[in-house]
Amino acid sequence: MEVREAHPDEYEEIGTLTAAAYQGYPEAGEDPDYMAQLRDVAARAAVRPVLVAVDDEGRVMGSVVYVGGPGPFAETQGENEASFRMLAVADWARGRGAGEALTRACIDRARAGGRSALVLLTLPAMTAAHRLYEKLGFRRAPERDWEFEPGRQLLGYEHDLSPRS
Repeated sequence: MEVREAHPDEYEEIGTLTAAAYQGYPEAGEDPDYMAQLRDVAARAAVRPVLVAVDDEGRVMGSVVYVGGPGPFAETQGENEASFRMLAVADWARGRGAGEALTRACIDRARAGGRSALVLLTLPAMTAAHRLYEKLGFRRAPERDWEFEPGRQLLGYEHDLSPRS
């Protein structure tokens, strides 16, 4: 498996797999505007790195948007923090390490960029993702939770990247 930046000829496939991954979650799948945003890989790739995990045959297994600091696609991070969004793995690739590889790539980029933390927001129902984040050193950060509509919220997670004394 290789993690790299997406190529323009992969954008349509990435959009389709991202929308499919989020379709099963009412908080995302019932919002046509958000589903359109998930499919529009070209728009996010124009302003942020879109990373893909590809298998040995070059098939796209999953993708993520790395948000290295303030600006487009930034949600809850502070000035010296990074985040990632729209992590998705194709159905056929689940359980093969693509989600972990993409998350590790974001951790590595944030660390290389001198960021103090890598933060994210996730749907409460994405329990497999929560387990992955915790395995990789993220902690639940309730102070970062975001209620995007009354009664509907995203859960905050944070990975401290500050140098240890």
